[in-house]
Amino acid sequence: MTTAASYPNAPDITTDDYIVIGLATCFIKEDGEVHQVEVIEPIPSAALEALVKGIPTSYRLACATTLGTVLSGETLQKPADFPETAQFSDEFMQRTIAAARTYKRSETAKSLIPLGTTYKDFKYSTERKRVLNAARVVSKEDNIKQHPHTHKVL
Repeated sequence: MTTAASYPNAPDITTDDYIVIGLATCFIKEDGEVHQVEVIEPIPSAALEALVKGIPTSYRLACATTLGTVLSGETLQKPADFPETAQFSDEFMQRTIAAARTYKRSETAKSLIPLGTTYKDFKYSTERKRVLNAARVVSKEDNIKQHPHTHKVL
């Protein structure tokens, strides 16, 4: 019997562990214009369970595979069903290992997409755009006015 290799920073995770990788439609804002990009990112078990129930999502498809298929040492491997133009998300390796841990706790989530198959029946929508580089600017007007007696000892 052979044992699957583990990752140096995650000894509890092996190359044979189940993971779901999704292809999401996201947007990047540059110079006042919004550009569409396709991003490859891991989908944790709780998110997958919600997505399969039919909530609107920016995911077009999801592929159930093993960690060793996607992470080969420090090299990222693009799944076959994904377009060449798709790019990996930020911190893909760390997020994938974290998502793999969620499937170790949820056998029901593993049954939603059998290993080696691709799921395409999401309720795909880009009505609410996922802007990756959105900056939140907080202004003085965002502060909530408190009642004058809030901090007084009466």
